[in-house]
Amino acid sequence: MFDAIDKLTAGARNKAALMVGRCILKAIGDGKAVQLVQAQLLAEEIHDDVERIQEYGFTSVPKPGAEGVIVFVGGNRDHGLLIAVEDRRFRLKALESGEVAIYDDQGQKVHLTRTGIVIDGAGKDVTIVNAPVVHVPQDLQVGRDIIAGRDIKDAGGTKSMAGMRGTYNAHTHNDPQGGTVNTPNQGM
Repeated sequence: MFDAIDKLTAGARNKAALMVGRCILKAIGDGKAVQLVQAQLLAEEIHDDVERIQEYGFTSVPKPGAEGVIVFVGGNRDHGLLIAVEDRRFRLKALESGEVAIYDDQGQKVHLTRTGIVIDGAGKDVTIVNAPVVHVPQDLQVGRDIIAGRDIKDAGGTKSMAGMRGTYNAHTHNDPQGGTVNTPNQGM
């Protein structure tokens, strides 16, 4: 009886065994609406044009050598879907429970820690683009020089660094002997 059940369920068991597999990414194409990868499952089993399913709002291009999980709907190995990718070579380690981070292979990261948000540019610039105004609702503390490409103004917009510089450079002093003394000999 067990032999008969074994024979009857063999096809279903084989399909189930073929439904999920681990893989190594060999190549990644990011030029289409869906990212396509070449993945190696077994020594001789290479799959081209596997669709990589990513979470909405997040995207990445993994490096060749990353590991993944492929599912084959119905056990049909002709069309796989890559549903998860990990790269142990670059993964951040020792995060606290509940922490979240995004990172890359160069060491750049945004880490939501238990005590605050850490942005690490790994020695590269951090750029904010296409934002007419950047709001910082609390005091801003900067540990290095501030280099502004345009004028710096107060909250009301009535006072500015350029205005203060102009006022200082043009000011005169009253001479106790009468009249005024020249403008400062060194401008601001």
